[in-house]
Amino acid sequence: MAAAMASGSSSSSANAGPSDSKKLAITSQLMSGFKPAKVFTQYTTKGTSITSASFDDTGAFCVTTGQDDHIQLYDVRTGTHKSTCASFKYGAHLARFTHSAHALIYASTKENNAIRQYSFKTKAYVRYYLGHEKPVVSLQMSPQNDTFLSASVDEAVRLWDLRSPHHVGHMNVRGHPVVAYDPSGRVFAVAINERATVLLYDLRKFDQNPFEVIHLDDSAALSKVSMPPRVPVITSLTFSNDSQYLLLGTSSDVHYVVDTLPESGQEAGVVARLVGHEGLERASGTAMGMVAEAGISGQEVCWSPDGKWVLSGSADGSVVFWHIDLDEARRNEFRNLRPRFKQSGHDATSRVLAFNPRFAQFMSAGAEVAFWLPELPEEV
Repeated sequence: MAAAMASGSSSSSANAGPSDSKKLAITSQLMSGFKPAKVFTQYTTKGTSITSASFDDTGAFCVTTGQDDHIQLYDVRTGTHKSTCASFKYGAHLARFTHSAHALIYASTKENNAIRQYSFKTKAYVRYYLGHEKPVVSLQMSPQNDTFLSASVDEAVRLWDLRSPHHVGHMNVRGHPVVAYDPSGRVFAVAINERATVLLYDLRKFDQNPFEVIHLDDSAALSKVSMPPRVPVITSLTFSNDSQYLLLGTSSDVHYVVDTLPESGQEAGVVARLVGHEGLERASGTAMGMVAEAGISGQEVCWSPDGKWVLSGSADGSVVFWHIDLDEARRNEFRNLRPRFKQSGHDATSRVLAFNPRFAQFMSAGAEVAFWLPELPEEV
């Protein structure tokens, strides 16, 4: 079930492998043609949800974690399930491939709050990363090397190297943080919910002050919904492919696109509000606190590889597609952008979204795991 490559090599056949691929543009026609091609229901325990997912660098494999304390590995080229790892004692969340298709890191949800590196090749743990005093809620591998960032409810951000069990950098941020690397691996962002602020840091100066502070003042738009305005909880951060924009996923009915490199004389800030979906906290029936809760919200939104589209899950089970047209956003009240498409994909809440970095394919998950491919015309 290898898919056509997004913004790179591609194929018009859903069964074609990487060797018979060609270029395929990410167009409106392509995005509107996505449909679930393979759905797995048998690897998620009834009554539980998938909480995270990650594709490896080659786009050949996808790994998921779930509330049932299982890690599942899928071969997305053949559309088959490959392996299971049970983590009953420590739980499992925020699975992230290292730069090996056989190894991943993930966060514990029980016991000692450790981050673990696991090898599917040897079926064994490689290393434990100890130091966080409370659960890790954000975890990101560097796109360029073997370092990774973690953020925790203990109000700390830590920098790690896969080769060492001890952190190589540490900062206290006085709030509940969410972290992201930019594509160069030289800059990272930290969002702090209590201050509705995004901080940008130079990785080489990890323990120094941020070089950019972006304040998210959305009170005018939010006051139309409730008074006093309720600030949405930021649950995820992702840079666009050119590093200019940050996608801020929230648990509420809005996501944000923030310009981190504004033109001279302009301030960094929100350039688009993505509305038209149902925030995942609606599915839980209660408002969230200031922490991204596993299984409720945290990875329901992602970029397409070209940085021109954003996809999101929704409490109504649909997958929502926005085209990031900033000219249109400037013309709209509060810079609102509404979805170009909405596709039905799940019987229940779609909680996790991840776009394949190499092929025109994405996955969505909740109570089940679905891999989506576009229906392409014969001449493509």
